[in-house]
Amino acid sequence: MAADYAVVGIFLIVGLLFVVVNVDVVSRLLRPSNPQREKLTTYECGEDPVGASWIRVHVRYYLYALVYVIFAVETIYLLPWAVVFRKLGLFAFMEMMVFIAILLVGFAYAWRKGALEWV
Repeated sequence: MAADYAVVGIFLIVGLLFVVVNVDVVSRLLRPSNPQREKLTTYECGEDPVGASWIRVHVRYYLYALVYVIFAVETIYLLPWAVVFRKLGLFAFMEMMVFIAILLVGFAYAWRKGALEWV
């Protein structure tokens, strides 16, 4: 019984060593290394960066993006349901209506809290 676990342990160790050797050792030997001042500067779309790199962004932008992502991810479940709608029957229809109702309650809550206001 312990020999079976030993084989698995040996494979894990060999696999880990293989990854470490390839990523760390072989990559250092094969890659070119000639750092220059231009290579060490920040690259930003071909333009020289101007100003501070840490700027404060208002939290409403993050909230707006989060609400969008939540509703976008949730609504992708509507397409597979719509494709097989006739095969599923009344029970699946009622489940989807509950799902849509939950989405609408969440949308109304976000709207009432002002999470959808851009200004």
